[in-house]
Amino acid sequence: MEEMLEKTVSSMTQQNMQEYVQTHDVKFVAEDGVFKNMATGEEHKGRTEVGAMLHYMYHVAFNARAEITNLVVTENKAMIEAMFRGTHIGEIAGIAATNKEVNVPFTVCYDLENGLIKEARIYMLLNVLIQQLNA
Repeated sequence: MEEMLEKTVSSMTQQNMQEYVQTHDVKFVAEDGVFKNMATGEEHKGRTEVGAMLHYMYHVAFNARAEITNLVVTENKAMIEAMFRGTHIGEIAGIAATNKEVNVPFTVCYDLENGLIKEARIYMLLNVLIQQLNA
């Protein structure tokens, strides 16, 4: 019975992460979840802040999407490898909109609790992003 319950939870966790990486819906983030940008040290705490950051990156500063190349999910951890692809349409890091296309590799390591994201550590190659915006 324990083994079956563990598989059910794992299946739910797997499903939650697959849906999250497609939608960025903060319902998959714990209410006290934290997202950390490891390049800048910036932290976003709670669903509201995390949602605002994701909205800004994907819909305000950029019209972008994450193209997932790898997704690994266990009961308590997940990791994605992806490409951040889109058009620079708003201010980011003091750089006004350039309408340039960006294609930046990134990885996110997630700590999961009860099928939700408790913490995310974002590793984005900011030097590549800045180079593409300044090119």
